[in-house]
Amino acid sequence: MRMTGGKISCMGQRYDTIEGRIRTFIEEQPVFFTATAPLAGDGHVNISPKGRKGTLVVIDERTVAYLDFGGSGAETIAHLREEGNGRITLMWTAFSGPPKILRVHGTGEPVFRDDPRWGELMPRFGDADGPSARAIILVRALRISDTCGFAVPFMDYQEERTQHAQYFGRKSDEEFREYCAQKEHVGTSLDGLPGLPLPVPPRTDVPGGR
Repeated sequence: MRMTGGKISCMGQRYDTIEGRIRTFIEEQPVFFTATAPLAGDGHVNISPKGRKGTLVVIDERTVAYLDFGGSGAETIAHLREEGNGRITLMWTAFSGPPKILRVHGTGEPVFRDDPRWGELMPRFGDADGPSARAIILVRALRISDTCGFAVPFMDYQEERTQHAQYFGRKSDEEFREYCAQKEHVGTSLDGLPGLPLPVPPRTDVPGGR
């Protein structure tokens, strides 16, 4: 940010790594957004809000990961699995404090329950793990940049919504797997791309490490 002709102008910056104040900013935000798209020009672009405290972690200076929970679709997974694709953008924005928008452009990869890395990665999420976890999304940053969020309004964070965790917390893992199999756009995307592999493999670890 700088003064030009008596006016405030925004100067975005690029960063080589997710460290220091960039990492702190990411870890402090209660919500972030993911954006993906299929390779086809007429395919559906997907943007998803992500919350639930502790479900995103910084793995290293150029890698982040977040938990993908059960829901009505699997567009992000489908786009990341598409051959020759894998593009993903993550975005965080400050709703309090100094105006700031941060984007990580990169490539993503879903890690499923039967992947050997599942058991290695899941402990990083601690108590954020839950019975409806169906994948871990690994994102490797290719471009890290920020800009001023002058047009983003101030909003107060109140508390976490509990409905999602409570709803799936009442289901056994077998019932959750049946739920996934019954959803129209979980096994395939809106554009017919392979989504979540079905049947979802059972968990051999204990959700949350308990």
